[in-house]
Amino acid sequence: MKRDDVVVGTLVPEWRLAHVTESRMRLLAAILRDPNPIHWDRDEVAARGLGDRLINQGPTNVGYVCNAVLAWAGNDSLRSLTVRFTSNVFDGDEVVAGGTVTHITADGADVLATCDVWLDRGDGTRAVEGVAVVALPPELPPATSETDSFPSTQRSTP
Repeated sequence: MKRDDVVVGTLVPEWRLAHVTESRMRLLAAILRDPNPIHWDRDEVAARGLGDRLINQGPTNVGYVCNAVLAWAGNDSLRSLTVRFTSNVFDGDEVVAGGTVTHITADGADVLATCDVWLDRGDGTRAVEGVAVVALPPELPPATSETDSFPSTQRSTP
């Protein structure tokens, strides 16, 4: 797809992760020295009345949204991102990130696409929503069905 083909209403292709895993949550909590036990202790999650599954870190959920945007427009395309969290993502959930172009402007040599972006759980619950501003390259990367990667934003070709 070429930059000139992007119009208001163009969809950011979905980025999908089949399963948010407990091991990834525990690893990230360890790396970040995240003291919040809801990411690694099921008993604590239950004690807080939040269910019986671990809760994914919010920044990781934002990362999934970034993966969708960067896979669509390239690794150096994201200019700004504003999000709000609307629901939790739990271990075992499938997540799907995507977006829709809502506005296009020219800023010097850059063509900027403003996009409504989101992350949904597999059951359709919206977990993250926001707005991304993306500088569109003259040629967008080719689409691929290889989306179940973490945390890489690199695309593989079939």
